[in-house]
Amino acid sequence: MKKSNDLKLFSEVMGLAPYKQSFQQALVTLFGEKDIPRSKFGFSSLKQLYPKIGTKLWRGKPYLDKTVIITNLFNHTQTPIEKGWSVEKTQTLDFRGKKLTYNSHNGTDFSVPIGSTVCTAAPGEVVSIRSEFNRGGKKIFIDHGNGLMTTYAHLARTLVKVGDTVKRGQPIALSGYSGIDGMITFPFGVPHVHFNVWLNCEPVDPFPYNGLNSLWLSGEMPKPYDPQNYNHHWKPSEYEQNKLERVIQSCKTEKVRNHLSNISELKLKAAETIIEMCYYPTRFNYKENIYTHAFDRKPFLDLPFLKEEFDKVVFLDELSSV
Repeated sequence: MKKSNDLKLFSEVMGLAPYKQSFQQALVTLFGEKDIPRSKFGFSSLKQLYPKIGTKLWRGKPYLDKTVIITNLFNHTQTPIEKGWSVEKTQTLDFRGKKLTYNSHNGTDFSVPIGSTVCTAAPGEVVSIRSEFNRGGKKIFIDHGNGLMTTYAHLARTLVKVGDTVKRGQPIALSGYSGIDGMITFPFGVPHVHFNVWLNCEPVDPFPYNGLNSLWLSGEMPKPYDPQNYNHHWKPSEYEQNKLERVIQSCKTEKVRNHLSNISELKLKAAETIIEMCYYPTRFNYKENIYTHAFDRKPFLDLPFLKEEFDKVVFLDELSSV
C-alpha cells in the first residue's frame, strides 16, 4: 500500500495552496456568489464523521486491509440545487433503497488511505484538471467517448496533464482530501476519492437501479482492472457545435460565459462546458446534451484503484465494526 509520507499534509493533501485563492473559494461555500447559492449544512451533517475510520486513513493506513470503503453513494432523492449544495442527511435514498448518502450527493465516495494510487476507470483522454477549494479540491476529468466522462476529486497530487491519452487502470493521481471538506472535518472526516460519472452531460449513478444497467464491467460491485481482461478501445467524443453554443450563451455568469466562449479547441470547449453544467448548474438558464446524440448505459468502468492495493469493496453501513 502506497503511504502518504512523500506528501506534504497541508499543502498537498488538503490542497490549501495557493492560499489566497483557496480562501476566496472557501467563502463561496459559506456565502455563495453570483449565480451560486451558499452550501447548506446542519447537525445531520455530523453523521458523516467516522473518527475510527478517518484517523487511520489520514495517517495513510488502511482501516481494512486492501479494502475500499464506500462511505457515500449517489442520492436518488436530491434536494433542489437552487437552494444550495446540501451536505445534510435529511432526504436520502441510495440505489439499494438505503440511506448511505447525503442530500446533494451525485457521485460515489471511495474511502482509502491518504496517498493511495488513483487510476483511470476506463481508457480515455484527460480533458481538464481543476483545483477548486469550494468543490472537491484538486480534480481530474477524463473523456471516455460514448457520451461518458468520469471525474476524480479530493486528490493530493496529479500524475497526468490535460491532453494525455490514458489506458484503463493507468495511475493518474495520489489520493488526498483536498478541498474545504477535508479542512473542516480534519481529523474525524473520512478521506476519500469523490468519483463522478457523467453520461450525456448529466451526473448518473454507476450502480444498477430501477432496471437500468450497471456501468461497472464487473456487475453490481466494481472491481479493479485486471490486465488479463480485455482492454476496451475508445474514441474521443464528438459534439454538436450549435447545441454547445446555445448552452454557453445561456450561462448567466458573464465571466464564465466569456471564458467558455474564448476556448478555441472544440473538445476542450465542450468538456469545460459540461463541467460547468454539472458542477454549477445554477449558472445556466438552459442545459442540454451537447454530444452528437444520446448514448445508452453500457458496462464500461472499473474500480479506479490498483488491484495490488485494493481487491475488495464494502459499504460502510454493512460493516459491523463502526
